[in-house]
Amino acid sequence: MTPASEPAATVRLDLWLWAARFFKTRALAKQAIESGRARVDGQACKASRGVRIGDHLQIERGEERFEIAVLALSGKRGPASAAQLLYAESDEARARREAARAERAAARAGYQPPAGKPDKRSRRLIQALGDIDAL
Repeated sequence: MTPASEPAATVRLDLWLWAARFFKTRALAKQAIESGRARVDGQACKASRGVRIGDHLQIERGEERFEIAVLALSGKRGPASAAQLLYAESDEARARREAARAERAAARAGYQPPAGKPDKRSRRLIQALGDIDAL
């Protein structure tokens, strides 16, 4: 094997997060890393840090929190099926993430958006409620 054809021992963290499809762009991945929402082995790091096979990552994306182990390295973004082969999520972390998702769904289940626009009487009631502080 020639040195040029050997697989890389490390890949930049922002590039790997983008290739593994945790973020849509490298810029978003870099921003998450700089704001401390992505950690390697529990430590804050820079976007240029090299990720190795076996590293454990904690990634916060929106309200979701992923705890994964790096299984493979890639510097190219491919299909989602290939990206899922780059990491493995522990069963406990997946269960916690699913429980949090179910909690958020249950909290939203109580809200029922209106079926349509309010009629004239309803608009006047809404406006009257908004003017309570003026009384």
